[in-house]
Amino acid sequence: MQPYDALIEIALLLERERAIRYKAKAFRTAAAAIEGLDAAQLADTAGLRRRKGIGESTLAVIVQAREGRVPDYLAELRERAGIRPSALGALLRGDLHSHSDWSDGTTPIAAMVKAARELGREYLALTDHSPRLRVANGLSAQRLRDQIPIVESFRDDRFTLLTGIEVDILEDGGLDQQDELLRSLEIVVASVHSKLRMERGPMTARMLRAVRSGRIDVLGHVTGRLVSGQRGTRPPSDFDADRVFEACAEAGVAVEINSRPEREDPPDELIALALTKGCLFSIDSDAHAPGHLSLLDYGAERAERVGVPADRIVTTWPLARLREWTGTRR
Repeated sequence: MQPYDALIEIALLLERERAIRYKAKAFRTAAAAIEGLDAAQLADTAGLRRRKGIGESTLAVIVQAREGRVPDYLAELRERAGIRPSALGALLRGDLHSHSDWSDGTTPIAAMVKAARELGREYLALTDHSPRLRVANGLSAQRLRDQIPIVESFRDDRFTLLTGIEVDILEDGGLDQQDELLRSLEIVVASVHSKLRMERGPMTARMLRAVRSGRIDVLGHVTGRLVSGQRGTRPPSDFDADRVFEACAEAGVAVEINSRPEREDPPDELIALALTKGCLFSIDSDAHAPGHLSLLDYGAERAERVGVPADRIVTTWPLARLREWTGTRR
């Protein structure tokens, strides 16, 4: 066990369980503080204690790891995670919903890419928020234009970072970004983030207009509900799911199975309904930190339980087939 690797794995596991942000950040900071140190420097406990970015908890991890054993805290987190990969999870090639520190994510784009690569992903879409979501530092049109070439630089024969956005569905069903930009992106996830308690009729019309816009690929966290977590709970939005899912099937828009455990969105009965309507699905992490990317396990487990066939899940598709699917809306 290398001290640097131990610190990074702890940060990832803390992010996975959605711990308070500063906890994971402390372990990432400590990892950065020791990166590149030689064996003699790592053996100098007094010197490590004086090094900026290393506290008592992170120092304990370093000391235990340099002794060649799994640090106690890491062992505890591994046990707590209880990761049980499903057969469907093993078929997932990519993830179409993630965020960086350009909006409300916690880390730079490079850190998200590194984690996705380490998980064996073939592709990841970076879908930072659109401008109206100011609380999430949503991207203006110019900031999004500035981001695109940076995203395109993270590509090689084994991995592709896709340009994208999580665009707000406005109250009238319009999309919160310039149409020319939406056409230029490789992945567009559209989600409702405001006025979640609209009456059933207007909410249905709102979602139908977005689905039929010809610009979106994935309908994100469709009910907006929260079932647990630090933000508390929130009931699902009220809309005509039969009509919305029929429109998704007609337009070739995938219904997102959001893998965040605090969302469980859509609930199982709506996944089953969308399946009967002929919908495609996208199992996504909605990651806001590198450790969240592994949450696809949860989404895959739910899809498998409901009986969603792998071929109806676009994130099991190879990149060429995925691009052919999205290309019908560009």
